Amino acid sequence: MLLTELLTHQWLLMLLFFIIAVFYSSVGFGGGSSYLAILALTALSFTEIRSVALLCNIAVVSGNLFNYQRGKWIPWKQVIPLVSTSVPMAFLGGYLPINRSFFYLLLGTTLLLASLTMWYSGSTYSKENYNAPVKQRLVKNSLLGGFIGFLSGMVGIGGGIFLAPLLHLTRWNQPKKIAATASLFIFVNSVSGILGQFSNQRFTLASYQHLWLIFAVVVGGWIGNSCSTKYLSSIQIKRATAVLIALVGLKIISEYLP
Repeated sequence: MLLTELLTHQWLLMLLFFIIAVFYSSVGFGGGSSYLAILALTALSFTEIRSVALLCNIAVVSGNLFNYQRGKWIPWKQVIPLVSTSVPMAFLGGYLPINRSFFYLLLGTTLLLASLTMWYSGSTYSKENYNAPVKQRLVKNSLLGGFIGFLSGMVGIGGGIFLAPLLHLTRWNQPKKIAATASLFIFVNSVSGILGQFSNQRFTLASYQHLWLIFAVVVGGWIGNSCSTKYLSSIQIKRATAVLIALVGLKIISEYLP
């Protein structure tokens, strides 16, 4: 009850969103799942919560994409099959109504298992020992992107938190290129998801008061991404990703477990 009352203060929400943006952007994520968890404790409606989370996602990963593209970290030939199917499926997922409690439990369990698997999946790898032909992954990447895009559109996140663990486990590419791919994936799915929500009659757009939250995540995202591209090694990125996913999964399960 006390936490719920504290979250009515705009400055506290801005601080929390800023911190989330710093940590998530450092591994290529937007932070949508944690924005949802925090906003769920406020008086906002569920439809408005999803729109705020997606807008913050877009704000954070836009800065990420600029830095990753400037550093030529985005493997475009591998990314295209992922996003070509995820975009329309994210739109569909955003348009359809969802069962809130069931989906959050499924989301939390999946994230927790993915984080444990990532942490114990072995050492990282470099460009020299990566040798996976793009053409062999076309169908697999298209199916993977579509499935994750649909789930992401339903819950109101970008999907990078689902995608990154799978890409790490399959040694899809170098960790920093996976982080760059996750940022692009989150951006296009967040845009598509919010357009899908907008097409639904139950959609509620975030009010002007929450523009300050977007400002907070823009600043936090820039700081986090700068730390990632300059100071973090591949193994640090991988393990930071695993920790973040585990924390989010445990938080969601604790909130929605009967």
